Amino acid sequence: MALCVVQLPVAVACGYLLSLTLLSYRPSPPRALVEPKQTFDIIIPAHNEELGIARTVANLSAVDYPVDRRRIIVVADNCSDATAQKAREAGAFVLERQDTEKRGKGYALAHAFAFSQQDGFAGAVVVVDADTVVSPNLLRAFAERIEAPEVEGRKSPAGHAHAMQAHYGVMNPTASWRTRLMTIALGMFHKVRSQGRETLGVSCGLRGNGMCFTHHALAQVPHDAFSVVEDLEYGIRLAQHGFRVHYVWEAEVLGEMVSGEKQSRSQRQRWEGGRAQMRKLHGWPLLREGLRKKDGTLLDLAMDVLVPPLSQLVLAAVGCAVLAGAVAGVSGEPVPWALGVAGFSVASLGAYVLRGWWVSGVGLRGLLDLAWAPVYVVWKVWLMLRGPGAEKRGEWVRTTREGEHR
Repeated sequence: MALCVVQLPVAVACGYLLSLTLLSYRPSPPRALVEPKQTFDIIIPAHNEELGIARTVANLSAVDYPVDRRRIIVVADNCSDATAQKAREAGAFVLERQDTEKRGKGYALAHAFAFSQQDGFAGAVVVVDADTVVSPNLLRAFAERIEAPEVEGRKSPAGHAHAMQAHYGVMNPTASWRTRLMTIALGMFHKVRSQGRETLGVSCGLRGNGMCFTHHALAQVPHDAFSVVEDLEYGIRLAQHGFRVHYVWEAEVLGEMVSGEKQSRSQRQRWEGGRAQMRKLHGWPLLREGLRKKDGTLLDLAMDVLVPPLSQLVLAAVGCAVLAGAVAGVSGEPVPWALGVAGFSVASLGAYVLRGWWVSGVGLRGLLDLAWAPVYVVWKVWLMLRGPGAEKRGEWVRTTREGEHR
């Protein structure tokens, strides 16, 4: 019994992921709009992105949406290169910002959001990173959820959305085994979890790239999130004010992932360090608040924050199974409950990983690359033990792009 109690936190976390896995089927898309009315400001926060900003602006200029109802705004934030010039030449409206104290993506977004609200052109903002390509239907998919037309006298099941997240995938999945594993990982974290949470009717969470907010939401919940994981931070604040994030599964943004170990290490340290910080600050308080208010969205956000990274969870689940087997061997007595709980945890994670592989679209090669998973897990744990880098809270740290290596 004592072993079962020890394993309980691991089993609860694995059970949560299993439930989202089982619920991760595609929901029905909202009704298509013949003539969308919503206006958008597409905001690109950029720091020293002169080499790729024109490509991103060109890609966004080609989306399937009326030209007079969209505008591309590049925030050249604390740049020391020709980002602003290249963006203007590509046809974007540019906001140049220099602030030696308030540096980082969160501050750039707050600046752009405030401009968009004061300017009055748009009714919603869309955030796209500077190294991204988007699907042509991105703005239409957002507009369909914001406008939510009535179907047979009833409002669309999507509701009138005020915060949305498109699917965030990988632009270069075949660059290396590392990017293929990252594609599977994002399939788990961005697609399996998001589709499961959308099915539950809770907030799917923000991913930092491919986000959309109406001015109504920004007026009610000003964007003052400035940590390394400003998306997670702002998503929590939205939920606390009654706004859930809708998952826009049929539209996508594809970001470039690095294949080199050094660049990937820096990127993962920032992400994992930021989530660890949010776990300490918001995990248990969110759980208490959700229980007190009987709010399923807050309870789900608490679980999302409290569940540790997959690498740690895998080690914990396998460790529990080994411990249960060792106790049974030493004592000479069966421990079926302990072995059953450990087996449930391991099987739940196996189903979650396989579902992530399936929805990632990397095929058989990606399944074979899962043989590298133990190496990847050890690497992730080493990064955790090494601790976060020395970057300031929310400071710009630009990851070197694949093309720049070549």
